[in-house]
Amino acid sequence: MTGTVNPELESIDRRLSSGLIVSCQPVDHGPMDDDEIVVRLARAALAGGADGLRIEGASRLAKVRNALPGALIIGIVKRDLVDSPVRITPLPEDVRALAEAGADIIAVDCTERARPVAAGDLIAQINQLGKIAMGDCSTLADATQAYAAGAAIVGTTLSGYTGGPVPAEPDLELLRTLCARFPRVMAEGRFNSPSHCAEARNIGAWAVTVGTAITRTEVVAEWFATAMQSCKTEARLAIQQPAAL
Repeated sequence: MTGTVNPELESIDRRLSSGLIVSCQPVDHGPMDDDEIVVRLARAALAGGADGLRIEGASRLAKVRNALPGALIIGIVKRDLVDSPVRITPLPEDVRALAEAGADIIAVDCTERARPVAAGDLIAQINQLGKIAMGDCSTLADATQAYAAGAAIVGTTLSGYTGGPVPAEPDLELLRTLCARFPRVMAEGRFNSPSHCAEARNIGAWAVTVGTAITRTEVVAEWFATAMQSCKTEARLAIQQPAAL
């Protein structure tokens, strides 16, 4: 089976205008980590021109769905498992809860790592529930297996996050590779600027998910503060130098 076509998929294709999906996932336990704030972030993202949302957690997704009944929502559940590094929607009960909460698309980790349930089984469950399956991938091999199992969308989501230092830039090389092979590719992972997103669309991305740069205020503030620290030090030293006579 390759690339299962859900009856809703062509409708979603038509709804994509900007191609922007905003991931409304605040920093865990941070000041923005609140259901009502996430609903407001989701409203603001759609008001700004986003085509859809990526929401973590079934109960939070249900709240966003209730507030925004017509929104396109990608749902995930994140878990920290003792015996597996897989975090994104690793269990059948997660898939079922997201479907019941109103997700249009359900994303699962499709990396080749030790896991409690095979990614192909989760994808089959998503399709059986009448939802659209998306594979969060790190390599071409991941995406190939996900698509063969019935994922209608494959994404670069986990490139750079399966071991070793996390790169600063998005994986445009993987994006090009996937776009040349699959009909619907989600560019995701460190797409932190409008220019990154525009480049992804020009490469052929079906859509682009942006999270941190839009909805994680603490992280973005830290980017600015870090960049300004050295400037502040240099400016102070310049002021302390006696003026030339």
